[in-house]
Amino acid sequence: MRLTDLFIRRPVLALVVNILLLIGGGIALLNLNVRQYPRSDQSVISVVTNYFGANADLVRGFITTPLERVIASVDGIEYLESSSAQGLSTIKAHLRLNYDSTAALAQIAAKVDQVRSELPIESEAPNVNIETADSQIASMYLSFYSAELDQSQITDYLLRVVQPRISAVPGVQRADILGSRTFAMRIWLKPNRLAAHGLSAQEVSDALARNNYLSAVGQTKGSLISVNLIANTDLKTVDEFKNLSVKNKAGSLVRLEDIADVTLGSESYQEEVRFSGQKATFIGIWALPNANALDVISGVREVLPEIERQLPTGLKLSVPYDATNYIRDALHEIIQTLLETLLIVAIVIFLFMGSIRSVVIPLVAMPLSLIGAGVVMMTFGFTINLLTILAVVLAVGLVVDDAIVVVENVERKIKEGLTPLNATLQGARELVGPIIAMTITLAAVYAPIGFQGGITGSLFREFAFTLAGAVVVSGFVALTLSPMMSAYFLKGHSEQTRFAHYVSNKLDRLRDWYRVTLVKTLSIRSVILTMALLLSLLSLPLVVLSMKELAPREDQGFLLGIVEAAPNSSIDQTAMLAQEVHTAFSSIPEFRMSFQLTNPTGGFSGMSAVPWGERKRDIFEIEQDAVARLGKVPGLSVFAFTPPPLPSGGDFPVEFVISSTRSPKEIFDFTNQIMGKAQMSGIFTFVTTDLRFDQPQTEIVLDRDKIASLGLSLQGV
Repeated sequence: MRLTDLFIRRPVLALVVNILLLIGGGIALLNLNVRQYPRSDQSVISVVTNYFGANADLVRGFITTPLERVIASVDGIEYLESSSAQGLSTIKAHLRLNYDSTAALAQIAAKVDQVRSELPIESEAPNVNIETADSQIASMYLSFYSAELDQSQITDYLLRVVQPRISAVPGVQRADILGSRTFAMRIWLKPNRLAAHGLSAQEVSDALARNNYLSAVGQTKGSLISVNLIANTDLKTVDEFKNLSVKNKAGSLVRLEDIADVTLGSESYQEEVRFSGQKATFIGIWALPNANALDVISGVREVLPEIERQLPTGLKLSVPYDATNYIRDALHEIIQTLLETLLIVAIVIFLFMGSIRSVVIPLVAMPLSLIGAGVVMMTFGFTINLLTILAVVLAVGLVVDDAIVVVENVERKIKEGLTPLNATLQGARELVGPIIAMTITLAAVYAPIGFQGGITGSLFREFAFTLAGAVVVSGFVALTLSPMMSAYFLKGHSEQTRFAHYVSNKLDRLRDWYRVTLVKTLSIRSVILTMALLLSLLSLPLVVLSMKELAPREDQGFLLGIVEAAPNSSIDQTAMLAQEVHTAFSSIPEFRMSFQLTNPTGGFSGMSAVPWGERKRDIFEIEQDAVARLGKVPGLSVFAFTPPPLPSGGDFPVEFVISSTRSPKEIFDFTNQIMGKAQMSGIFTFVTTDLRFDQPQTEIVLDRDKIASLGLSLQGV
């Protein structure tokens, strides 16, 4: 018995097998995670070390170089990059694609611990973190702002109440506070008062360390009772710090308030966050890599009303960015496109078949094949994302072919006078080989895309295998369900409708016309071959001159901006100038809200546009408008751009690395030459370098002999 005969003569078997495929695919699709893009394990492990007060050369020689030496021996590192700035060393280890980042993180942490004793005592312990392509931007940002509370108070409330509540939502990897200002006691020393009392800054620091101490004094125990003990050795209020005794001078106490101003402020003032021009504090929410981003953010939104109700008076909450909005809109558009495709396919089949019964068979086979592809996706650990859904949409035109070929061949047999059952038996037998060959051929065309290396293969692997899997499933359906349905759904030639006969006659006439035309065409082969050669040659310059990119840019509804300020700017100056960036953004007609993360030498900004249906211009036209407006902002250099269509792992589309054994200053001079040529080329909108020699500094030249004659030391000075 032929393979197709088995399912035609046993329709229950065909139904059961395909129902199992339907159930399996449905369960798979319901349980697959939803993401914007396929997961790409491009990990970067960063080692950040603070060495407050040290210049860049000192940081490079005593922090960066020793750490780089030991980190370079770790397995799985593709390349290292580092930067040494005033008081800060940053080393980034870029891992090979899809390398086990957890193992690399453990090795790097162990290597860092090995050289910790070699680093300067004054430096802080290196902080080792891991970043992935997915973690560069959070899934959601929340903005908290108030006209009554300062940022330290807002930060304190977020740390105690909001952050733990959001972190408890299932699927949340972390909830980081951006622009936080933790409470700290600020002591501003007065040099003239210190000199008058014969004190140094080090002596004040020592007095604070001795007299602001967290004590654990234990408990007393007697024969019958025990008493827990506490002691007020730590200072809590501004007045307690002011009254701290620093020195006993001839029987008179010198208190801290005599030599310094004491205020309750923030631990750091090096970052400022604004939401639509108003000072704010952000919380960035990252979802776990294996979690469904839509479910995670939906869970966060469920707790937001409760969080908002409990906010202190004057504190407000807003959502400046939600990545799932774009994912939902994109999935909605793709699903709508899929439904429209199915409708168009049904209309075309009806017009060329002339029978509703002939349409039903491909319409059943198409969604069954697409849903069955979910089994392939779950088997390989794929996710529902823009690329896999795109593969499903493209698969519609491929999976319908198998069913149409079966139905058309059976219809042809029926026209020859056979009964539907006999026509199906004969027609299906003829198509077993062609369907298998066609299925293998199509799968072989698309599957190799998934075996590409690098970022392209990592991103398009799910696309390729989902498309190939849908084709394989459609071949299975075409050999099992479609023949069975043809045998029991189609009618004999005499039972067909008038419209079906009309379509059949028209197609016969079209076939006769095509036969005559083909004979005439074959008689002028030289002309046909010449035209084919000419068109082939014309295609070459079109391919060469066409723009090339990994993926077309998408209108995601928001712009990002990199802000650069003068190297000697303070946070107050940069924040004041950054307000002009908000003014430029807000003057755009499609403006909805903006955000800014500002530090002394620059920062990061962005603008969210009104929803797609409420604006006439796309984000790329808005981008050109924004570039022109931002170019007029004084004192700042602002580079506005749209987010990349696919995660690529780099900060910029094109990056050059200049390596040499020459001094950094010589490399910098050569870098400026390259930047000048790049700007003169006119093909780059933004050119910058991470090597700078523009930070003003003052060198303190010490007279060692005079210091020694005064009985002082260099450390004391």
